[in-house]
Parts: sequence; structure tokens; C-alpha cells
Amino acid sequence: MSAYPDSSGDLDPLVRAAEAAMLRSLVDPGHALRAGRLVLAAARRVGSAEAAVMSLRAMALAARELGDLEAAEQHLREGLGTPGAPQERLAQVRLSLVTVRTERGHPLQALRVAALAWAYLRPLDRAKLDTQRAVALAHLGRHQEAIASCDRALRALVTAPGTIDDRRFLAGGLLNRGLIHSYRGDWDAAMRDLTACLKIAQHAGLLHLSRLSAANLPFLAVRRGDIAGAFKHYRDAEDTLFGFPERLATMRADFAGALLAAHLPGEARAMLSLAVPDLEASGAQVALAEARLKLAQVELLTGDPHQARQVAEQAAAELAAQERTRWLPLAQEVVLRSRLALEPVTPALVGELIACADELENGFAPQAGAALRLVAAEAALAVDDHPTASAQLARLTRYAERGERWVPAGTRLTPLGSEPQSRQRASHIPGPVRQHALALEAALQEDNTGAFRAVQDGLSEVSEQVETFDDPSLRAHAARAGERLAAFGLGLAVRNGGVKEVFEWSERWRAVTAPAHAGSPADPERVRAELGGGTLVEYVTHEESLLAVLISERRVLLRRLADVRQVKEAIVRLRYSLRRQAGPGDVEAAAVDVERLVLRPLLAELGNGPLVAVPVGALHTLPWGALPCLRERPVSVAASAAAWVQALDRVRRDGPPVVVAAAGPALAHAHAEVAHVLSCHPGGRESPARTADVLKALEVADVLHLAAHGVFHSRSPLVSGITLEDGPLMAYDLLEAPRSAELVVLSACNSGMSRAPVDGAPLGLPGAFLAKGSSCVVAGLVPVRDEAARAVMGVFHELVAAGRPPDAALACAAAKTGEHAFVCFGAGDRALY
Repeated sequence: MSAYPDSSGDLDPLVRAAEAAMLRSLVDPGHALRAGRLVLAAARRVGSAEAAVMSLRAMALAARELGDLEAAEQHLREGLGTPGAPQERLAQVRLSLVTVRTERGHPLQALRVAALAWAYLRPLDRAKLDTQRAVALAHLGRHQEAIASCDRALRALVTAPGTIDDRRFLAGGLLNRGLIHSYRGDWDAAMRDLTACLKIAQHAGLLHLSRLSAANLPFLAVRRGDIAGAFKHYRDAEDTLFGFPERLATMRADFAGALLAAHLPGEARAMLSLAVPDLEASGAQVALAEARLKLAQVELLTGDPHQARQVAEQAAAELAAQERTRWLPLAQEVVLRSRLALEPVTPALVGELIACADELENGFAPQAGAALRLVAAEAALAVDDHPTASAQLARLTRYAERGERWVPAGTRLTPLGSEPQSRQRASHIPGPVRQHALALEAALQEDNTGAFRAVQDGLSEVSEQVETFDDPSLRAHAARAGERLAAFGLGLAVRNGGVKEVFEWSERWRAVTAPAHAGSPADPERVRAELGGGTLVEYVTHEESLLAVLISERRVLLRRLADVRQVKEAIVRLRYSLRRQAGPGDVEAAAVDVERLVLRPLLAELGNGPLVAVPVGALHTLPWGALPCLRERPVSVAASAAAWVQALDRVRRDGPPVVVAAAGPALAHAHAEVAHVLSCHPGGRESPARTADVLKALEVADVLHLAAHGVFHSRSPLVSGITLEDGPLMAYDLLEAPRSAELVVLSACNSGMSRAPVDGAPLGLPGAFLAKGSSCVVAGLVPVRDEAARAVMGVFHELVAAGRPPDAALACAAAKTGEHAFVCFGAGDRALY
């Protein structure tokens, strides 16, 4: 803030020194803090109240830059208590206090402080105050007022004299407005403001504002759909903000919010686990309350309603203490959803759900309100309160247009243009929520055809949104918006008892979640024609049960198998036995238990031919060859029946395959394994085990064999990889590859592991290779010893070179070596020779 000269134009030397310290706080806060202390001591010795209050403000600004908000407020409070200080200077102290009070969790008090400062500030200082008021307004959820405050400030600041302080507030105003635009979902406007802020800050040498601008790029990249770019921005921002723990923690919390909105709760949890402790330590109460609310939402999404409720109640208490009442319904929503998961539904709970939905819709979270209203309707049905359920559904379907969407018979359509406020609210109802409500209304009227049509329309909307993303992780998680709708459609099919309907709905949903894998949904007759003497088993979950659709040349049938939780626990026990290399009896007992749950009710129909398994949930982690009835049987694991059919059509050779192999570092038998593999295939060549060389090999190879360590990251499966000499070859690295080999063999522990956020979208290395055009990927699902991997891979390649299809070659190699860690993904029943 520029100092006020006296009538002669001269400044008190101590005032000049205090002003210099204040300006220094923007670029070197440590130096400014020391200079401020020296000026303060001198000012008190000579009785200069103006210099004293200015030096205290300089120290406060420096402390804030260093992340010590408590010290910053103490300095400002001390400044306000300085006897004899000019009113203008005290008003400037209050200007700075507005920001600190906001960040410490008291945005409403910050607005009151701003009101006290206003009368004593000059026009340019009032503009600077407006930039600070905007932050408080935004945290109170008053986004429109916040934008207006920024607009007023920027109109004045853009014509200001151009001191470093003027530039700081101009850049800061752009930064604040950009963030508010992002809260409102206007990503283009947000990016324009942040880019302008970055340019001004860099030109003026304001490194702290450059850091803040850069820190928001990960957030914006996620919201614009660029997940890979977001993590690159995040790594850059981490480096930029090193040494500024409060700024770094705030950036991580904001990034977590964007990841959460993109349906990436695991990644969001990782950010919040780093951010929350630092926010607690720095006293950044506003950011801490928001971060805690996000953490509660994450806990609920990842299946821990007990923890979700506890964290949400803590966040609600903090928000209430900060007088941020408009945020409270968001915390209350998590509490209520947690209670639904933990308690029996009661009429009182239904009433609380409806009240919270009303508050969300009337506040700044109308989409969340609509989603909760649907939950309230379903809860009302659970207690047999049909009138309440119908009333809530009507709130969600009232403005569905007859020409475009199914509407219940007898519904009176409100003409376009009437009740504009209500129609505006209706425009915020997410498509899947609206269609789910329409489907429920139809089902309540026993109109199954209308219910199916409503679900189909909703899934089509989700599919259109999913298709806009290139990143498979974002695509899969974006599809989760339609997950409950798809489950409702599947439930209708199951209740109708039609096996073909169940198969159709399962395939339709898998095609939505992973279009790169599946293409159009598969027809049962096409699947049967391709199977020959084999069998396809597609698993689905309905409520808490695992079901299976079996298709063979003889018949198509539906079986209810077991409780989903039992299946998951049995698979965990089998994987544990294999990982710790337990005795044969322990492994056999665990394998028999899994087989009893997932295959024994189907054994009579499996025949003796190859099996194609389409897994769901925990079945993605099952080493199928370990099950007694599948030993020596060729097994292929596919994301969907359509993905399997598509993989069958990917043969593109006229002659013998081109074979390339690479040996990764730190494996005793890797080079010997690669030498044996190449000896099996005439003309095969070894590639350097470097990322660029392996990616280049993918452009020409028909068979790629990698013998190396594998790493699977369950929370971020696309950063899973194979360890090469220059680092990991990650699934993300494959996104830009122009093609992939017909057969990829990953002789590495855990390289076949995947996580499916939704059915049909397994994320990991096998899915990445298959999405880029591979027909078949052979990879390990549990740790395997180096010498065991060498043995099974040696037999496998000998058999492939002799003309056996990969699935049959793997089954035979596993039987000969007793090593069942590897699985054949995709379509493995086409011989390469």
C-alpha cells in the first residue's frame, strides 16, 4: 500500500522504511519480517505511531506469506491497538485483517471488518479491499456477490498507477475471480483470469502470486478433463510451493476437490491425507473445514460410513463456528447418507433427507439436492410411504418433455416459459437422476416398458458424456454418474427373470463405461457363434448377490451364485495363500472355497471347452487357473462379451509374428528368460529395456514379452507399471501409443492386477494394452518367484511357437510347472502360428 505523503511531499524516514518492509514482504517475507521488527523497535523509541502500525502490518503480511496465520493476526491486532495511529493506516490494517480472518475461519467477521475500514480508505484502497471481500463472500457461498466485488475492484485497479502493490492487488483480484469462476463451473473464464494473473505476477516479480496461480492449474486441468495433465501440473506446483506448507496444503485440498468431482475418490484421499495435517498446523481454518468436508465425502464413497459420519460432523461443527451456514447442508448430506448405510430407514430419517435436499437445492448445490431427493424417494418406498415417494419423484420429473423423455401416464406438462424459476431449478437436475426418477415412477405404475426406456435414455446421456473423455480413468469414473441408474435397470431385468434381458443390460452398461474396450453391446447369438465348443460366463451383481449369465452352444441361462461379500473374502484368502506361498493344502482349500462360490453351480453346463470369464468387482483380482476345475482348461478374461468379440477380430498378420522381448533390471533370471523366449521364435529380437525403446517396439511387434518387476497402484491404477532401466513403463504411457502388439506377455508380479471403478472398465496394464489394440495380454495376478516365472514362460512360448493358442498354451504351462499366477486377458483362443 503506497504511503501517504505530507504536504511537503516528504516522508518520515521510519515510515519509508516500514513501507519498504511491507513491499518486501511480497518477494522476501523472511527479510521483511526481520526489517519490520527493526522498524517497529525504532518507531516505538521515537514515538512514531504511523511507522509502528505500518511495520506491524508488514510483519503480518510476511507471516501470512510464510503460512503463520496466527502470528499474522496477532501483528494486525497489535497494529489496531496502536495509540495515535492515523485512521487511514488503521483502515489499511483492517484491509489485511479481512483476508487473515477469512482464512482463519471467520468470513462473516471479515466482512464486518471490511465495513469498518471502508469509510477511511481512498478509492484505490477500496478497490483493493473489494478483492479481499470477494474471498470472504465466496467462502460464504455468495458467489454472485463475490464476482461483482472482483469486477468493481478490477475496473479501478487496471488504471492504477502501477506500483508493485497495485500490481499485487490486480493480479490477486484476477486470481480470486478465477477461483470463484471455477467454483461456479465456468472453466474457460477461470482459465482466462488465472492466465492473466500469472502473466502480471511474473512480469512484476511477484513470485508468491505466480505460485498461487500455478497451484490452481491442477484443479482446473481435472475439471477440464485432463487427468494426466493435472498430475503434471501438480508435480510442478509441489516443487513451486515447497517451503510454503499452508499454500501447498491448500493447493492439495483444492486438487482433491476436483478429483472428487471427477469421481476419483482414491486419488482425492491421497491428497487430503497430506493436506489436512498441514492445514491444522497452519491454522487455516476455512480451508481446513472445506478439506474435512471433502474427506467425509471421500470416506462415504470409499465405503466407510462410520468414519464419514464422524468427519462430516466435525466439519459441520467447524463450519457452524465460522458462521458458514450455507455450507452446512453439504455436511448434513454426508451425515444422512452415512446414517442410511448404518441404520434402518425410518419415516423421521426420510423427513430429514427431504429437508436437506430442499436446503441444497435452495443453496449453491442444486445437483446434490436433486440426487439426495432421489435417495429420499427410495427411502420413502423402503418404509412403504408411497405418497411421499411420489411427491419427491414428481419434483424431479415435472419438467420432462414428452417428445424427448418418457413421462408417467396422465402427467400434466407445464408449458415452456411458465414458472421460470422452477424450470431453472429443474435444469440443474442431472440427467441420470431425472431418468432414474422417471424409471421409478414407471415401475410404480407397473409399466416395465416405460421403466426400461427411461433407464435406456439415461444411460444414453451418460454415454454421450463419457465419450467426450480420452483418458480411460476419467472416462470410467465419469460413468459412475449412471451407476445407480444401470443397477436399477439390471434389477428390473432380474425381477422379470429374463436371462437375455439381464445379459443385455449388463452389456449395455459395460459399453457405456469402457467404449474403447467394447464398442456396441454384444448379441448372445453372435457370442454363441464365436464360442464354438466353449462357454462364456458373465458375472453381474444385483443388490448383495453375485449372479452369472452362462452362454454356450447349447443354452443361455441365469444363475444366482453367492453373497458378494463371501466371494470377496474367499478371493482375498486365496490370493493371500498364493502370495505367502503357503503349503499345497492351504492353497487347495482356499481355491476350492472360491470355486464353490463362483463356478460350482455352473459346472454341469461348462462342458470341457475353453472358458471366457467376464468378471465383476473382486473377480478382477482372481487367478482363475488356480481353481481346480479350471486347471488345464483354456481361460480368457474379458471386460465384456463385446470386448471379447472385438478382440477376436484383431488378427492382422499374413505371415509369422514379429517377436520382441526385453529384460528389466534387478531380476536374476530375466536375461536367461528373454534368451529362451527368443530362441522359440525364429527372427525374434531383444529390445533395450528402456521406455522409449519398448514403446517403439510396440509399433512393429506382433508379440511383445517383458520380463521385469511389476508394480500395481490400486488407488491410481493407470500409474501402475513395469520397471525398466529408466523408470516405470506406466499404463498412462500407453495412451498415446499408435498401436499395440497382438500378444503382450508381462512376466511380472501383479502386472495383471486392475481396479474397476465400474463394471466393464478394468483400469491397469492389461486394459491399457487391450484398449490400444492387443488381442491378448498374459500377465501375473500375484507375486511369483523369478525362477518360477522363467519356467512357466519358457513352456508357454514353446507351445505358442508350436501352434497352440495363448489360452491353451498358458493352461498347459501352468499345469506342467504348478504355477498359476498368470492369467490370459482378452481373446486368447487364436493361434499365432
